[in-house]
Amino acid sequence: MLGAITREIDLRKNELDHNKNILSIYFGGGTPSVLSANELGRIIEKINKHFSLEENAEITLEINPENINSRYIQDITDIGVNRLSIGIQSFWDPDLKITNRAHNAKQAEFSIKSVQDKGIKNVSIDIIYGFPHSDFEIWKENLRKAVFYGVTHISSYALTVEPNTALAFQIDKKIHDVASESLQNRYFYFMVDYLQDNGFDHYEISNFGKPNFYSRHNTSYWKNLPYLGIGPAAHSYDGKKTRSWNIQNNAKYIQSIQREILPIEREILSDTERYNEKIMTGLRTKWGVDIQEISTLFSEEIFDNFNKNMHIKLKEKQLIIENTQLKIPKEKWFFADRIASGLFVV
Repeated sequence: MLGAITREIDLRKNELDHNKNILSIYFGGGTPSVLSANELGRIIEKINKHFSLEENAEITLEINPENINSRYIQDITDIGVNRLSIGIQSFWDPDLKITNRAHNAKQAEFSIKSVQDKGIKNVSIDIIYGFPHSDFEIWKENLRKAVFYGVTHISSYALTVEPNTALAFQIDKKIHDVASESLQNRYFYFMVDYLQDNGFDHYEISNFGKPNFYSRHNTSYWKNLPYLGIGPAAHSYDGKKTRSWNIQNNAKYIQSIQREILPIEREILSDTERYNEKIMTGLRTKWGVDIQEISTLFSEEIFDNFNKNMHIKLKEKQLIIENTQLKIPKEKWFFADRIASGLFVV
């Protein structure tokens, strides 16, 4: 697999603007920590061969607590990884058991401390709210521990129950209950206030960062900047109209690369699709959507639709305008996706 990945980088070396430095590298999706530090280092070397990295580029590795050990962390630090995204999910064992996580609460806590001790201070964690049979005091304790351990970034989402999973079966059989929307709403707003009181900036609906510790990589997605995805099922975007993705099948991916054929499918986004995506991603962030930019980038018909629905939402106090930026007020952020969809062109 490593050979296919590095060869794909060779084959796609001209897809990004070489007049601009690479701001971030993100090893994520699946379990990238199954790669050794040496293998990750070879990928970074190949990227450096064809592209110019920003001097302080953000290089992130997604990793689960059970995969963290001192030697591995030291090795990945040596090859340039400077940010870890740890899949904590919860600091409470019953939550982790419900979702069949391989780690326990003690491992979750130990993992944060151990990577910080090895010099990685830019640590992001994922935590989930709305677990079955969890309660508000447990959620408060989860947040308290996240703050106590000094992480610099938190991504937090309401529990989603995927179909055809053990948890979905248990909920269907009434073994577990799903947290109501009103309870999830309460969890969400407590988190917003608590994390802001403890020095985090709520810069995207599900993301909180200490000053200067926003995720550069994810922010690029939300701001519609171009990105190049390498490996099976990886997605790319040219920053304009073309979105592409690699096939998911590992064997077919490797075979295609060995034949010097990129295993890529592409789609050209329509103006309507580009507009809807811009609205959805922009309104999820603290920066909002630039009204003037909408009028410049899109047709008069699309802008008229935007303008009409915008004024309806403004009247309903679901949206506000600050300077030329259209935003969702804090008290409505829990319903951001629902509000944004009201501006879509369908």
